[in-house]
Amino acid sequence: MVSLVLPVFNERDNLEPVIAELTEALRSVRHEVIAVDDGSTDGSLERLRDLTRAFPNLRTVVLQTHTGQSAAIAAGFDAAGGGVIVTMDADGQNDPADIPAMLTALEADARLTAVVGFRTERRDSRWKRVQSRVANTVRSWITADGIRDTGCSLKAMRADAVRRLPRFDGMHRFLPALIQYHGGVVREHPVRHRPRLAGRSKYGMWRRAVRGVHDAFGVRWMGRRALRYTVTRNGSARGRKA
Repeated sequence: MVSLVLPVFNERDNLEPVIAELTEALRSVRHEVIAVDDGSTDGSLERLRDLTRAFPNLRTVVLQTHTGQSAAIAAGFDAAGGGVIVTMDADGQNDPADIPAMLTALEADARLTAVVGFRTERRDSRWKRVQSRVANTVRSWITADGIRDTGCSLKAMRADAVRRLPRFDGMHRFLPALIQYHGGVVREHPVRHRPRLAGRSKYGMWRRAVRGVHDAFGVRWMGRRALRYTVTRNGSARGRKA
């Protein structure tokens, strides 16, 4: 089964079209959609509860207060019952129709831990594209993960691997690097990008940039100190520090 984790913060008007598209895209796949409401104040939670009647595969997880996207995604990981977890933002900018190809790529190669999207044609303002390009360049230089677009929320990952990752505020921006640091293999996959369906972006440029640099150095430190080891069948252990 595939578990689609959808963090939600004040996305009331986007929820029905996004969930409808997800249901259509995954109609041939056994799946669940786990919408994690992160303390929304615009009626998103009430809308999700209404939508469960129309979409039986929809489950809702509710965070008591607004805690942030990393916490919402981590809560989704905990609630997921599938062997593969797909993450996607609830703003409608990613196209759910790209998910089946990513799942196929993941299942076709047993060596892969994750298939992560990169947006081939950004449908954002020029200023936002510049921000993203700079952020990705700096982050990739610090973490050395080789990922060109970690800000793309569309990712397909093996559940057993992501549940073992360290959790912290900002984690969601570094999932490919964290997976690699813990011995996983990540492949990029081109995906489409669309204008936001409704509402406004929740991200601020400068505060996010400063935090992102600090977090990137912390993630690099974790990567250098990460433990990798294999337990053999006879019970003896072999290991090394990464």
